[in-house]
Amino acid sequence: MTTIFSKIIKGEIPCYQVAEDERHLAFLDVRPVKRGHCLVIPKNEVDYIFDLDDQALADLHVFAGKVARAQRQAIPCMRIGVAVVGLEVPHVHIHLIPLDSIADLSFSGPRLDLDAAEFESIAAAIRARI
Repeated sequence: MTTIFSKIIKGEIPCYQVAEDERHLAFLDVRPVKRGHCLVIPKNEVDYIFDLDDQALADLHVFAGKVARAQRQAIPCMRIGVAVVGLEVPHVHIHLIPLDSIADLSFSGPRLDLDAAEFESIAAAIRARI
């Protein structure tokens, strides 16, 4: 089954892209828990993160690290939190979330409602630092 992330990779669904290489894509979560919340995915559609082979798992984390360093420069925060939940979309994805407190990593609260201009501004700020 093709996931929403595979459709984003193919360009069938638009996204606010922040980084890309030949095997990975990073884009803003359109239902962010915090301003600057990014998703990092492999372009290869795999459901569960620990089904990735060791090299693919390591490469995904290295790519996520590049994105996180750029996020931290672009978005005022104490740290970038990392979460792998994997229940809502059956395609491996890492959440990178700017944090000022542990509560910022909660997925149970209300999500932010940002307009397209703000998403574009955030994505551009992160892209500029990669």
